[in-house]
Amino acid sequence: MRTSQGAHAWRRRLLFSLRGKPSHLHSPNRLGTAYGRAPRGFFSSVKQRERGKAGPRTGRGPVALPSFLILGGLLIYTLYPGDELRHARRVTEAKERLRHQREASLDGDQCEKDAHQHDVTAWGSFTKRFEDLSNVTDIEWSSLSDKLVNFILPEWSRQIPRQIRKLQKELSLTHGSLADQIWQEAHDPFINPEIQYSASVRISDDLCEDEKEFLSRRKRVAVAALARYLDLNEDDINPADVPTIAMCGSGGGLRALVAGTGSLLACQEDGLFDCVTYTSGVSGSCWLQSLYHSSITKRRLERLVDHLKARLGVHIAFPPAAFSSVTTSPTNKLLLSSMVEKLRGDPNADFGLVDIYGILLAARLLVPKGELGIDDKDYKLSNQREYIKYGQNPLPIYTAVRHEIPGVVADATNSLVTASDEAKEIAKKEGWFQWYEITPYEFFCEEFNAGIPTWALGRRFNNGRDVPPESGIHLPEIRMPILMGIFGSAFCATLNHYYREIRPLVTNLTGFSTLDEMIFGYSEDLEKVHPFDPATIPNFAYNIDPSKLRFTTPTNIHKNEYIQLMDAGMSNNLPIYPLLRPGRDIDVVVAFDASADTKTDNWLSVADGYARQRGIKGWPVGIGWPKGTDTPEKIEQQLDQAQAKTPADADAKLEQAQQEQAAHEAESQPSQFKTNSAGEEETKAKHMQSHPEDSELGYCTIWVGSTEERSSEPPPPSKALTSTDDESWHQVSAAKAGLAVVYLPFLANPSKVADVDPAQSDFLSTWNFVYTPEQVDSVVALARANYDEGKEQIRRCVRAVYERKKRIREEAEAAAKHERRRKLLRREGDHFS
Repeated sequence: MRTSQGAHAWRRRLLFSLRGKPSHLHSPNRLGTAYGRAPRGFFSSVKQRERGKAGPRTGRGPVALPSFLILGGLLIYTLYPGDELRHARRVTEAKERLRHQREASLDGDQCEKDAHQHDVTAWGSFTKRFEDLSNVTDIEWSSLSDKLVNFILPEWSRQIPRQIRKLQKELSLTHGSLADQIWQEAHDPFINPEIQYSASVRISDDLCEDEKEFLSRRKRVAVAALARYLDLNEDDINPADVPTIAMCGSGGGLRALVAGTGSLLACQEDGLFDCVTYTSGVSGSCWLQSLYHSSITKRRLERLVDHLKARLGVHIAFPPAAFSSVTTSPTNKLLLSSMVEKLRGDPNADFGLVDIYGILLAARLLVPKGELGIDDKDYKLSNQREYIKYGQNPLPIYTAVRHEIPGVVADATNSLVTASDEAKEIAKKEGWFQWYEITPYEFFCEEFNAGIPTWALGRRFNNGRDVPPESGIHLPEIRMPILMGIFGSAFCATLNHYYREIRPLVTNLTGFSTLDEMIFGYSEDLEKVHPFDPATIPNFAYNIDPSKLRFTTPTNIHKNEYIQLMDAGMSNNLPIYPLLRPGRDIDVVVAFDASADTKTDNWLSVADGYARQRGIKGWPVGIGWPKGTDTPEKIEQQLDQAQAKTPADADAKLEQAQQEQAAHEAESQPSQFKTNSAGEEETKAKHMQSHPEDSELGYCTIWVGSTEERSSEPPPPSKALTSTDDESWHQVSAAKAGLAVVYLPFLANPSKVADVDPAQSDFLSTWNFVYTPEQVDSVVALARANYDEGKEQIRRCVRAVYERKKRIREEAEAAAKHERRRKLLRREGDHFS
């Protein structure tokens, strides 16, 4: 490390370069962003950049992995340091202590004591560590040779110490700092009106009153929309006959966001979207919902396409853009408010990689082009009530999951306490995911049959009531940056999920079959390990009497003051579960699946298992990509196992279902951990995705369930409807018809969009965070083309459901009228007899 004089000389040279060469530090990246060009590589030098100007563009962000890892690693490593950094810190702190001992007085000792007391809080710990990061960055950068910096690192890397120092000053609580302004505004009821109100946990299996009111208003809006969609006379439509339609979008990062935008745009152009009552999302589809219900797009999907083309050309973790967003007005206050309010308001709060990821995501997605049109209303999910209060738009449902691992208990500080070997064996059998849904009205968990108002999300709860901080004023609602990080935190997957991503590659390598078998033997253990901690939020079920909650509630959930939430795609990449909640009474589910591998993952089959275990009435049995192992006898056995006659029996059935969940998911994903032919299965699945004409399912497949009571004979699997088989469509209009599921996977369509293949195009990877405007247009075009392939089937299905509901209502009204007449005749007699 250089001497102090050498460091000062380096800083003088840095100041000279900053004053003398501003164009080298700012202009190239701004020009590149303006014209949609991806920024240059993280480690590319000036000469390398000049050599690469003429090269072809790949579409993948060259800074994607290095910049995100270095930024995240630098922050995490410094906030949670290793031995080398601790040693350097101890040396520096020892020198500081010696100096303070010579200069300290009684008042100084008291200040040191107060500082120590402040440091034990989450905010004090964070600010102290971030200050250390700023100091270490200054020292480490000053020790680098100028020639080394010029040759290896890009010129913007010189700004990193200054940017970190600037951010550190803004995050201190000195008077007038950004953090001070955020904290003062957090206590202002005019800016955050929700802080005036107390909240309590609502325990019920019914929908909240706000959602019921929405349903009645949306039904009236849907009457006019259905008349346009089916070309009917609006005056002839009874609101009771209007089908309740829901759309769900899969996870898949930016691929799901862009493809989902194209799918919804096609639905809107066709008139179907205006008939929809609910939308639900996982991961990237949650980002889609948050953008649709924002001031950026104003609920216009064509504006959303333009926004994506303007904002996705730069990686979320590209340092110049990222630092600019969090250090300059007007974006810095809104992006950092979530962090300051969380850490400052809760002494036990935790701030990790998911929170940083969420801030970076929001800086790209929730900031409009030009940045001046940013709106603070877009940063609270409960504000979306404004866009649905008259039923003018569908109700969005956002999803996240908690990974329940019995025998491994988290205490109030979220440290993990490992149980005995016997408890670990139980955990292997009983681990499962609990689904949490967030609407603009309520944060709810069906496993508990309990929830809280969305505007109270982020508060600590105890025994069903919120706990105000020491200041006596409640915290504002959790901001969207933190929620966006939770919705898309696929990197918090278990080690088992990570290995499934690379297993086809491992099995294709000569001599690695033994290694694959060895890892397969520990798959149950890998399923319990998360290499990256999920985000932490307060648990509203803390200290609630377990007897008040649903019998499916985990036994220890009420003992944990905090819970960890992650991407719901860890459980099922299609968010169908919330749509099956009692009271929503969905008639038609339209599922857009933009998963990385729609057939291998087979998420419909996983949802089928959930419906069987929960005994969902009217669910189409055996849906999903066809599997030869599903015989009628097996289906009958599974349906019998799903039924319960008493609460005790139901408890036992649920426990058994949870034990079989992992096995069922493995069965629904035939290329995972079954044989050593994983590579062959993966190749076959990709071929099916690239060539839909060779696959069992096409661009649009429809199944219809039955509400008819089962006889002793095993019920056959639901038959997929085909456009050429008119007889099969009679089951849609049958009186005992149940839920209709319309499945539209994201497949290649070479006859209409030749340059995009979801199974082969590298830029469609879940881990790609850079899309050029041309790539956005091509993905949107493919999604729209795929919808066009099945839109007439969907229209026919909706018409059949409408006519069935109309006929059933008319028959019921006629029967009721006949019964009233019969009773009247019995009471008064027939005067004409």
